Amino acid sequence: MPTDIIDSTTDSAIDAIGAPAAAARTEGELAWQENALCAQTGPEFFFPAPGSSTREAKRLCRACEGREACLQYALANDERFGVWGGLSEKERLDLRRRSA
Repeated sequence: MPTDIIDSTTDSAIDAIGAPAAAARTEGELAWQENALCAQTGPEFFFPAPGSSTREAKRLCRACEGREACLQYALANDERFGVWGGLSEKERLDLRRRSA
């Protein structure tokens, strides 16, 4: 069977269950990532080795227009590693505890 037939059948099945709408919603929720400063740097700043400084990552985060959306994403998705939205793992944990 040609692959274009398989692909079009798969697309129709996906359309029938509404997955593209869910994918579009997810893309919209993550639009902040496109212009985030972290996307322009290496992960070593945002996921430093244990005991290493997070100062550089936090400095970049302070200048980033997506910082608040990033932090909200990290809290909503229980990101446990790295610097997200200008906060370290420990700082996000403390924030969760204070708001509980």
